Amino acid sequence: MQPGDQVKVCQSVVVYHHPQHRGEAFDLQGQQGEVVTVLDSWKGRVISPTLPVVVAFGKFRAHFRADELEPA
Repeated sequence: MQPGDQVKVCQSVVVYHHPQHRGEAFDLQGQQGEVVTVLDSWKGRVISPTLPVVVAFGKFRAHFRADELEPA
């Protein structure tokens, strides 16, 4: 995945920080968004984050594993 790719959430991912459902469980499965960045380095050092793919759904952003997303 590269920044700018359109992706769809293919697995059940529950978040509690969605702006329209703050404090409530909200499942992102089926939502489409755009890859903002793939985290692989920090200050020039290689890192291995648990949730490296940042996806934007309008103004809302969330972090995902690569296996939770598919091309849209």
